[in-house]
Amino acid sequence: MPSMEAATVTGMQGGNGPGTLRKLATLLVVPVALIVLWEGYKWLWQTTGWGWPFVVNDTTMPHVYSILQAFSQPTTTGGPPLIQSLLHAAWFTMKEAIAGFLLGGVIGFGLAVLLAHVRLLERGLLPFVVGSQTVPILAIAPMVVIGLGSKGVQGWKSVAILAAWLTFFPVAINTLRGLKSPDRRAVELMQSYAASQWSILWRLRVPASLPYIFTALKISATASVIGAIIGETPASIQDGLGGAIVNFNQYYSLQPTFLWATNIICAAMGLVFFGLVVIAEHLVVRRAPENVV
Repeated sequence: MPSMEAATVTGMQGGNGPGTLRKLATLLVVPVALIVLWEGYKWLWQTTGWGWPFVVNDTTMPHVYSILQAFSQPTTTGGPPLIQSLLHAAWFTMKEAIAGFLLGGVIGFGLAVLLAHVRLLERGLLPFVVGSQTVPILAIAPMVVIGLGSKGVQGWKSVAILAAWLTFFPVAINTLRGLKSPDRRAVELMQSYAASQWSILWRLRVPASLPYIFTALKISATASVIGAIIGETPASIQDGLGGAIVNFNQYYSLQPTFLWATNIICAAMGLVFFGLVVIAEHLVVRRAPENVV
């Protein structure tokens, strides 16, 4: 018997090994492929003169290794290396994004619960919720920042509200769909046991909607980062990634690698935020009750 158990454990470990390697390989395929395409297109243009869809040079498309080298270069004479400045800016923007993500998530969830229980309100309000996302955030950002600034609201709080603006919509729509996903017979069964609407919500509808909610949260995670970065521009916040983008954009023709390096940090921050939501999804959904629909 011990030998069988040992064999079982060994088999499980052996099975997990190749699976883990495949996942790591998959994660590496996309960035490696992008680097190959980037350098391949640059080489093709330099050797053949082919310039579709745009002219390629070290300003429009710097070498990947030049962008990586820029991380170790100081932003100012005697100043810290670029990577240190960008990490500090990323942490500042991340805090704004987290605040907006949490605020937008709470608003989206609360709105979905309200719409799920008041059918008339859903029919009247849902079109306006959808329409709110058709307005460009670049048009909303100055109004929010200036309007709240006149009320004494600090700049980073205005940025968090803009991040929440992009976050609440997918959470509200997906949560609403998830709250309606339980089978009608399951709802009627709980009602036959005199369960309150509150009990039905938390014991049936919310567990059934968890996959929908986390799908929305993964979308909102990256949207909150975008909202925070864009919101820093009209707020004139120089401590975040939005300020770094505006600053390095002014010197793009002289030092394009700094802006590309900033873009990499922005993308990495979005991936980190997305990954945290994925981890939370595994922890929460795994513990959620089964057979609720």
